[in-house]
Amino acid sequence: MSPSRTQTPHRETGRSSGSGSTTGRGSGIGIRTAAGSDERAHGQLHVYDGDGKGKSQAALGVVLRTIGLGICEQKRTRVLLLRFLKGPGRAYDEDAAIEALQQGFPHLIDQVRTGRGDFFGADEATRFDRLEAERGWDIAKGAIASNLYSVVVLDELNPVLDLGLLDAERVCQTLAAKPEGMEVICTGRGAPRQLVQLADLHSEMRAHRRHDDSSELGQGLDGIEIYTGEGKGKSTSALGKALQAIGRGISQDKSHRVLILQWLKGGAGYTEDAAIAALRESYPHLVDHLRSGRDAIVWRGQQQPIDYVEAERAWEIARAAISSGLYKTVILDEINPTVDLELLPQEPIVQTLLRKPAETEVILTGRCKNRPAYFDLASVHSEMVCHKHYAERGIDLKRGVDY
Repeated sequence: MSPSRTQTPHRETGRSSGSGSTTGRGSGIGIRTAAGSDERAHGQLHVYDGDGKGKSQAALGVVLRTIGLGICEQKRTRVLLLRFLKGPGRAYDEDAAIEALQQGFPHLIDQVRTGRGDFFGADEATRFDRLEAERGWDIAKGAIASNLYSVVVLDELNPVLDLGLLDAERVCQTLAAKPEGMEVICTGRGAPRQLVQLADLHSEMRAHRRHDDSSELGQGLDGIEIYTGEGKGKSTSALGKALQAIGRGISQDKSHRVLILQWLKGGAGYTEDAAIAALRESYPHLVDHLRSGRDAIVWRGQQQPIDYVEAERAWEIARAAISSGLYKTVILDEINPTVDLELLPQEPIVQTLLRKPAETEVILTGRCKNRPAYFDLASVHSEMVCHKHYAERGIDLKRGVDY
């Protein structure tokens, strides 16, 4: 691979061994050394929207990270999950993940569900839908005013506003006046203009369709998901998938083991450390974790021999784990930039994914400039597009949320 003139580092937002300066979104937003950065005290308003998968998962990843930090540092962390448009009658992707959270950390998680389980448009909204939206918002207002929670997740608030079930201006007024240290996360399609303007972080999950849906693979192989792009939410969405796997195992009285493999992340101080520590503390026999790479950014065109050795070491473990069927979920965190840097060849990854056991889910994360061939195997491909990030305004990152 020829050296890049821009020398863009391949690393998830949150940590590096560089100078600690914050850069624009074209070159990696908020890349920081966690151990050396000043932690921001002011809570931020996060908005995850778009038609791609990963919005609620990303919110759950932040929840897990927050809980993990509280456990590791004996800080008070309490989380409210308020779920709009998700009443009884339907199962949702994140149900199992929330069950795992509540069983693992019962005193730290509060959950409220409102609405009905049916899909409906604005012209199909009923009085019940409006009353349920108001009920949920009353609970949200009380939770925000109480300042009892460090993180409040307003799951599917965006479509509630888009459907006109709540007044967007009134909601934004409350969010603008939230307690200083509270993080609020709003998810769902169709975030209104007022909310996006108010948000400190706006990350769009953009769905990508396969290049050739007429191929024999159709819509891709079930159980292969890719999260890429410059925006926030890739690794946190993967952590949400890990929670889902554990939760499904709990609900089915089975052992759904999870393996989290991370490339380009040697050393310590990464965004997922507290989250993974929390998972392993509550489910020590269900979560395995391995990091690989140097404790430094790998720059395009400046790869070192150890980078190839470390990348291959982790891949050999990944290949064996996927092929064995012993794990229900295998997370290959930052494998996309590893391939993009030509530290790993693509063909062995393609062949391993083609032959994976049907019940094994493989999640591949990380940004990349050049689309690897295995992207066409995925049944889910979400690109995280960053439209706004508070790091661009010089705001310090916060442990338990950003790293």
